[in-house]
Amino acid sequence: MTSAARASDPAPASNRTSAVPAPGDRCPCLSGETYAGCCGRYHSGAGNAPTAEALMRSRYSAFAVGDQPYLLRTWHPSTRPDRLELDGDLQWRRLDIVETSAGGPLDGQGVVRFRAHYRDGAARGIQEETSRFVRVDGVWLYLDGE
Repeated sequence: MTSAARASDPAPASNRTSAVPAPGDRCPCLSGETYAGCCGRYHSGAGNAPTAEALMRSRYSAFAVGDQPYLLRTWHPSTRPDRLELDGDLQWRRLDIVETSAGGPLDGQGVVRFRAHYRDGAARGIQEETSRFVRVDGVWLYLDGE
């Protein structure tokens, strides 16, 4: 999700632009799971996303909760910016996974096409992207998107 992040000045000292959901709250990725049982465990470092789609969902949730360190940590070093500034005015509302290709637990690469719905003040929008992921030493990383 490139339009919500710019490689420029770092985020505020808290590195968060939104409130983190309580452990029992619904996960922002809308998987149907709680935040703690879904993306929260990846954000906290308690585990790694097992598939490219799970990483896509966790990165969407990181945008939704403003978790800049997680976004940088899950970005492949060859394409990762030095710094990341999140747009705190955007409210990420819904994630639709349109299509996945490969990206399973035994694959080395995967592609996920998604639509992320947001609000920016009174305006509403949809960001659509086809993201590429690679698996390095057993860990899925975001490579790039178009």
